[in-house]
Amino acid sequence: MASQRKVIITCAVTGSIHTPSMSPHLPVTAEEIADAAIGAAEAGAGIVHLHARNPQDGRPDQTPEAFAPFLKVIKQRANVVVNITTGGAPTMSIEERVKPAAVFKPEIASLNMGTMNFGLFPMLARQKEFKYDWERPYLESSRAGFFKNTFTDIEYILTTCAANGTRFEIECYDIGHLYTLAYFADRGVVKPPFFVQSVFGILGGIAGHPEDVAHMKRTADRLFGKDYHWSVLGAGANQMRIAATAAAMGGNVRVGLEDSLWAGPSRLATSNAEQVRTVRAIIEGMGLGIATADEAREILELKGGDQVGF
Repeated sequence: MASQRKVIITCAVTGSIHTPSMSPHLPVTAEEIADAAIGAAEAGAGIVHLHARNPQDGRPDQTPEAFAPFLKVIKQRANVVVNITTGGAPTMSIEERVKPAAVFKPEIASLNMGTMNFGLFPMLARQKEFKYDWERPYLESSRAGFFKNTFTDIEYILTTCAANGTRFEIECYDIGHLYTLAYFADRGVVKPPFFVQSVFGILGGIAGHPEDVAHMKRTADRLFGKDYHWSVLGAGANQMRIAATAAAMGGNVRVGLEDSLWAGPSRLATSNAEQVRTVRAIIEGMGLGIATADEAREILELKGGDQVGF
């Protein structure tokens, strides 16, 4: 009998897209972020993708001091692969964004593969009241701003983290981002196997139509062949629909409150674990298995949880 294919579930537990006023369930404090990550791992996530926030007002915080309290707790309480963002927030400098990954040397760090419009401002139409004075200007600024990820920025992150044995969740928001990865791969700046995270549904990037998903997969297959593992995330209402599509196409999946606050039409998810359980049921309903953290480490050729700096 053929061995059962294992799907890696990543859970992005808080991010920097949504603001605290949008959901009472969005983790903000170190304790909340740790509990969310551990709950996601217990529900079936092999990887947790982590941002930090200011515990007083929920503002994105990319200082190592903000990450340290929950990294240690997660490592103590869960056997899960920890992925530290280098995306941070579009308002941050590249030096600020890479610092936690440089300090803590995780098994995986995220890596955004191109400068792009990153439109968060449409959420203002749904959210009329805000608890904190930074939230509305933060969302509105994305109308005239952009998310800077130049070739110099990308190479800076790659070379800063590579010496630590950190691999990358390579976030591709459009087809051109795959070609940027190919550029760096051809020059040996990043080594296979590549963990390509295709992002669908962010205003300014590729949308969430099934043809978009198929086009992303076809292009990655042509560029990287057997040298990559494909994963997807769908923003907002796209989340589970795109996860199901990609799992059926041989991919891995990412869910979490960073990417969507919802558990169904007009129903907020009460936790990250709820979304993990939902996508796990979809995957297992297809007759596929769920990769454990150690299986994810083997598939992605990670250095191991004993080699991190926290």
